[in-house]
Amino acid sequence: MKLLSPFHLGIDILKNRIVMAPMTRSRANKEGEVGASTVLYYTQRASAGLIISEAINISKQATGSPLTPGIYTQSQIQAWKKVTQAVHDNGGKIYAQLWHTGRVGHSLVKHGDIPVAPSAIGIQGQKHFTFDGPKDYETPLELTVQQIKDIIQDYKQAAIHAIEAGFDGIELHAAFGYLPNQFLAESSNQRTDEYGGSIENRNRFVVEIMEEIVSAIGEGKAAIRLSPTSTYNNIIHQQPIEQFTALTNSLNALSLSYLHIMNVPYNIEQFPQYPQHIIEFFANLSKHPIIANCGYTRETGEAELVKGHAEMISYGTLFIANPDLPKRFELNTELNEVDKTTMYSGQDKGYIDYPFLHN
Repeated sequence: MKLLSPFHLGIDILKNRIVMAPMTRSRANKEGEVGASTVLYYTQRASAGLIISEAINISKQATGSPLTPGIYTQSQIQAWKKVTQAVHDNGGKIYAQLWHTGRVGHSLVKHGDIPVAPSAIGIQGQKHFTFDGPKDYETPLELTVQQIKDIIQDYKQAAIHAIEAGFDGIELHAAFGYLPNQFLAESSNQRTDEYGGSIENRNRFVVEIMEEIVSAIGEGKAAIRLSPTSTYNNIIHQQPIEQFTALTNSLNALSLSYLHIMNVPYNIEQFPQYPQHIIEFFANLSKHPIIANCGYTRETGEAELVKGHAEMISYGTLFIANPDLPKRFELNTELNEVDKTTMYSGQDKGYIDYPFLHN
């Protein structure tokens, strides 16, 4: 089956096309450092063709959720080195997903600092998890142009740190309503300067980040995750086809390793402007390989690869519960069920104790 066939990705050769999707697990300590359990967690899943790490905060300001890891201090970098070394020792490849949460955070998690965003527009109708329980979102502070340029440099430095930590590459988290996605969407970006207004201006933040990262870490090591049809975190695109066509054309000018596309279901009647076949849409535009994500099974993942629009399939919750997912796909055997109550518990239960086949 195609899922189990090798693939040449950037400068690496992957042993299969099964990708472990990035998933926040909230197992870092309060200093944003990962520990021995995280080393084991990723090592257990090293049979994936590629592991994409959980989202990693690029700076103190970037942090939005409790017990999420960073890569902006030397102690954090040293902690990640143990993860990447263990994954490599077990024949795996691993990318770091770089994260700035923007307005998707809370001052209770940010040492009293108010979240920042392209515009002073808060998220409505949702709550954010804090150490003190779920809280309403705050109105974020609008970033100045200089602050935006500083954050772009934070991304560049985080990419350099990720390579120093032993990651094989990086993925920019520009999806699911986090800061880069906030710049892309009219619903969260109402700026009138060079970073807002036109499609080109709203794309500028993402494009400049990717340019800086490629210049810093080299060709074939940088990638990006996008979610053009997700409305989570109050994200709505008015002209998604025009905007993501322009964005993809800009990304085509860079030497990237892949585009990671979240195929998020949406209400077609409510959002008729959204492309209906999102993986095919990007495949027809992109010069880079496509990783397809969201809800795929063994069968639907294989079918997506057979269509020829995606080169790899990423799996999230299936990899949480099945550390040996490629072997289970190969044998077409039973799958463990995920325990949703322990996904963000901060404990080893539901993290490193899911059984392997025949164990």
